[in-house]
Amino acid sequence: MTTPSRPWWSVLQEGPSTPRRRQAGLAALAVVAAMTATGLAQWPAWQLLEARVFDHLSMIAPPSMPEDTPLVVAIDEPSFAELGQQWPWPRDTHARLVMALRDAGARSIALDMVFAEPSQPGPDAALADAMRADTVLAADERVLETPQAVQLLRTDPLPLLLEAGAVAGLSTIPLDRDGTARRLPERPDTLARVLLARHGPAAPVAPPGALLQFYGPARSVPTVSYYQALDPPTFLPPGFLAGRDVIVGLSLQAAPSADQGGPDAFATPATVRSGALVAGVEIHATVAANLLAGDWIRPASALARIAAICATSALAALLMWRGGRTRLILSLVLGLAVLPLACWLALRLGRLWLPPLAPMAAFAVTTVGQTLRDFATERRLRAGLTRAFSHYLAPALVERLAADPGALRLGGESREITVLFCDIRGFTTLAEHLQAEPERLTTILHRLMEPLSQAVLDENGTIDKYIGDCLMAFWNAPLEVPDHAARAIAAGRRMIAAVAALNAEFAREGMAPLAIGIGINTGACIVGNMGSGARFDYSAIGDAVNLAARLEGMTKEWGVPLIAGEATAAVLGPGAGLRPLGEAKVRGRATATRIFALA
Repeated sequence: MTTPSRPWWSVLQEGPSTPRRRQAGLAALAVVAAMTATGLAQWPAWQLLEARVFDHLSMIAPPSMPEDTPLVVAIDEPSFAELGQQWPWPRDTHARLVMALRDAGARSIALDMVFAEPSQPGPDAALADAMRADTVLAADERVLETPQAVQLLRTDPLPLLLEAGAVAGLSTIPLDRDGTARRLPERPDTLARVLLARHGPAAPVAPPGALLQFYGPARSVPTVSYYQALDPPTFLPPGFLAGRDVIVGLSLQAAPSADQGGPDAFATPATVRSGALVAGVEIHATVAANLLAGDWIRPASALARIAAICATSALAALLMWRGGRTRLILSLVLGLAVLPLACWLALRLGRLWLPPLAPMAAFAVTTVGQTLRDFATERRLRAGLTRAFSHYLAPALVERLAADPGALRLGGESREITVLFCDIRGFTTLAEHLQAEPERLTTILHRLMEPLSQAVLDENGTIDKYIGDCLMAFWNAPLEVPDHAARAIAAGRRMIAAVAALNAEFAREGMAPLAIGIGINTGACIVGNMGSGARFDYSAIGDAVNLAARLEGMTKEWGVPLIAGEATAAVLGPGAGLRPLGEAKVRGRATATRIFALA
C-alpha cells in the first residue's frame, strides 16, 4: 500500500489559521465594524435608543441642585382645596399672589400661564396693576402643519399687561421626536432666560442641541403651594422668599404617570426611573438652574463620534490581535462595562455627551465577529485533524487530539517510543504468481492489512506508513501513551491471531497459508515532520527504529513470529510474557543485542 498523497499536516495550513491572514482579516473586520456603526448612528431609530441611554446615564449620581434655583409656586391639589374656586381662577387672585411674593422679597416672578384674552375688566385691571419690570408672563408658539402650508402661531399676553411693565417669555418646551423634554431651549426669549435677565446679565449661550441636566424626579425642585405663597407670613418661614426667583405654574403633587398623561406635564430623563411626568413649571426652573450653574451638557460633534467609533473598533482589534479566550473575556468586559462608564464620566465630569451605543456596536461586531472566525477556524482545524489522523490513530486518540490540538507539537522532538514493523512472509512469491490477477492480489493485501492495522489502532498506536507489504507503527507519539511497550506487544499478539484466522479462510479458498514477522523495539527517537518543503509526513527516525526493522527481518531466521528488543523487555520487566532467545548479531551494529520472543 502507498502513503496518502496529501500529508495530514497540510490541514494546519488551510484557511485563515496563519497569524498574518488572521490579523489581516481582523483589521478588515474592524474597518467594516466601524463603518457599520457609523451608518447605524445616522438612523433615527438608533438615535432614539441613544437618547434613552442618555436618560439613564444622566440620572446616575446627578449633580446637586444649585442653591439659587428658582422656587416653584405650585398650583396643586391643596391649593384648589384651600381656594375653593373653579379653574381658571380669577385674575385678581393672581394679582394678589404677585403682590404677596413681591412684598415677601421675591426678586423676580414668572407666571407660567398665558393671559392672551380678556376675562373681566376688574380682575384684568387688578392683574395689570400688579405688573412691574420684575414680572414675566408666558407666551406660546406652536407650529401648525397642514397639507397646504406650515404656520407659526404665536400667542402673546394681553397688551394691557405688557404695557404695565411685564415682559413676555416663551414657555414652549422643545420636545424630541419621542415626546421627551431633553433639550435646553436655544431661543433667547424663553421664559427662564427672560426671568434671569430681570436682575442680571444675559444667560450664557449654549451650543446647538445642548441637553438639560435634570437633578431628580418630579417635585425635586424647591416647591411651595400656591395658597402658601398667597400668605407667606402665615405659611412660610420668615425670609423664605427673600431674593428668590419664583415661577408660578401648574404642578400637581400626585405627578401624573407617563402612561396616563397630564396637563402641562412632560416626559423627561427623570421619567425613566420614576415613571412620572414632570410639570412644565419645574422644567422651566430646571432650565434656569442649568443656565445659572452651567450644568447643561454639550453633545459631542459628529467628528468626535466617528473618532470614538473608530477608536473602539481599533481597540477591539488590538485586544483580539493574538486571540485567546482570556482576551475575548477582557474585550467583552471592556465593551459592556468600561465604554458606558467612560461615557458617563465624560458626561458627569466634562459635561460632554458621547453616546456609547455606536462605539459599543463597533466593539461588539469586531470582537464577536473575530470570535466567530476563530471558532470556525478551530472547527475546521479539528475536523481536518480528525479526518487526517483517523487513518493513523485510534478513535480515542483522535478525540483527544481534536479536543487539544496544542498537544501536537510542530517540528521534531525527542521522545521515547516503541516501534513496530510487521512484514508479510512470502508475499513477494504470491505477487509473482498473481501477476495476471492484480485485482485479486490487491484484495488479498487489503484483507491482510485491515486486521493488522486495526490491531495497532485497538492498542492506541500510530500507523506511520505502509511500505509495500510492510506496516510501520509506533506508540507514545504524537500523544502520550504511558504503557506504550505493553501496547505494542499486545498489538503484535493481535496481529498473529488475526493472521491465523485469515489462514483458516485462505485454506477454505484453496490458498496456501501466509505468515508474518514482527519486530518491536523501544528507545528515544526524533518524531515530527519528515521530508521536504513540498512533501512531508509525520514519522519517526532513530536507532530504535532501525533496530526494530532489523528485528523484524530476524524473525525468519529464528523461526518465531515476533522478536522484541532488549530495551522493550527492560521497560516491561519480568512477567511480561516474553522469553529470551539469546544474543544476536544485528547487521549494522558493532555489539550483539539480546532478543526476546513471545512466551
